[in-house]
Amino acid sequence: MEGKLDDWWHRLSRAAKTIFWLLLVYLVVSQFWGFNSTDAARTEVLNRFQLERKSRVIAMIHRQETFSLFGVPVESYIDIEDSEAVLRAIRLTPADQPIDVILHTPGGLVLAAEQIAKALVEHKGKVTVFVPHYAMSGGTLIALAADEIVMDPNAVLGPVDPQIGDMPAASIVKLLEFKKPAQVSDEMLILADMAMKSRIQVASFVGQLLLKRLPKEKAFQLATILSEGRWTHDFPITVTLAEELGLPISTAMPVVVYELMDLYPQSGSGRPSVLYVPLRRESPGHPQQRNSQPGTRKPAN
Repeated sequence: MEGKLDDWWHRLSRAAKTIFWLLLVYLVVSQFWGFNSTDAARTEVLNRFQLERKSRVIAMIHRQETFSLFGVPVESYIDIEDSEAVLRAIRLTPADQPIDVILHTPGGLVLAAEQIAKALVEHKGKVTVFVPHYAMSGGTLIALAADEIVMDPNAVLGPVDPQIGDMPAASIVKLLEFKKPAQVSDEMLILADMAMKSRIQVASFVGQLLLKRLPKEKAFQLATILSEGRWTHDFPITVTLAEELGLPISTAMPVVVYELMDLYPQSGSGRPSVLYVPLRRESPGHPQQRNSQPGTRKPAN
């Protein structure tokens, strides 16, 4: 009896191991297949947009996307790898060919953003940046290099004031107005020195970018406004405010840009936070009917 029980447990163990490995293979294959199909769809949309615009189209879209077998969300932002890829694309683009940049980002490394912005502002062909939802911090820095910024009516840009670690440079400098150096730690004094230098450096860089299409006085005045820290770092610069600041804004967003954004869904496997039912056009002579299909999740940003 005991031998039969051991044999039964042995068979059950082997079956469980087989099921585990089959499930693991399925997860690997399904994720790989899903990634490739999504990547192919993105490439098709970008190619179509490029042919329509007769331009070089570069997309820099940073979202939390599901990564690895276990769906671990990974934050993305502007980094050196991004700047290397964008600079390569610009280098391979004929000097007089227009460049279109589709930009959706919370920001990132100042150095990487400045490299991209410098390359764009030096490009001879027209540079257009499309902002379907937001381009904050380093994203705004890149947008400032464009000849035209096309924004969704509800999209936003942001200030470009530098951050030292997780602290605004402007606030660190302001600390010295309230405390004497003897009351401040050596570390904070060093940070204050770095903060003052970073503010000057960013303002100078932005001013040089804006000289492409603005008079010198206006360019450096706007550079100061955007980099001095008069707003919090997440302050939304709306279309109306951007126009008031003198930026070359348009709201004629091509539909294909929204199509591309739909191919970058926000990660998350829990209950969707936003639901809506797609609308059906009303047929002539018939009242509009409600769509009985399940609600579609609209990606939350």
